[in-house]
Amino acid sequence: MTPYDAIVPAGGAARRLGGADKPGLTVGETTLLDRVLAACTGARTTVVVGPARPTVRDGVRWSRERPPGGGPVAAVAAGLDLVTADTVLLLAADLPFLDRRTVERLVTALDEAGAGANAAVLVDAGGREQPLAAAYRTAPLRTALAALGEPAGLPLRRLTGGLARILVADVDNVAYDCDTWEDLEQARRRDSR
Repeated sequence: MTPYDAIVPAGGAARRLGGADKPGLTVGETTLLDRVLAACTGARTTVVVGPARPTVRDGVRWSRERPPGGGPVAAVAAGLDLVTADTVLLLAADLPFLDRRTVERLVTALDEAGAGANAAVLVDAGGREQPLAAAYRTAPLRTALAALGEPAGLPLRRLTGGLARILVADVDNVAYDCDTWEDLEQARRRDSR
């Protein structure tokens, strides 16, 4: 498998959670952030973009978007400054069921697509593309970022939407994210089964 790096944006405002520290919330006894970090242990470099915090994984690099809370494109810009691999994963910090198998499926799918694709994006059961559960070729992602100008406040699809991509079915329902308290409670129930 191609070597890869990972960027985990973790500095959002969590408005639908009343401003709670979303990456620090737990499912089981593990924080959402630690669950995502466990899924990408194969990354050469893992950059978490957000406030530094203790994690169970050693060797994580920390960065902050400019300005802090500047949104997902600003987070990707901050993370890209620290990665060197030709492939980079963008992984949301609130995916409690993301696993290493799915991460490897994304990287392998991008490898096998050859020059015809610059991204391998997970697609959930509802048919929605998950740009923060995806593998990207780093150079085209940097080119797309440079074309945008100032990244703060831009939606992620402005950055990733124009990249040639292949879609990878989420066969294990790992794209489930925790945006609301109800989502978190459902994740906790699912995890306890």
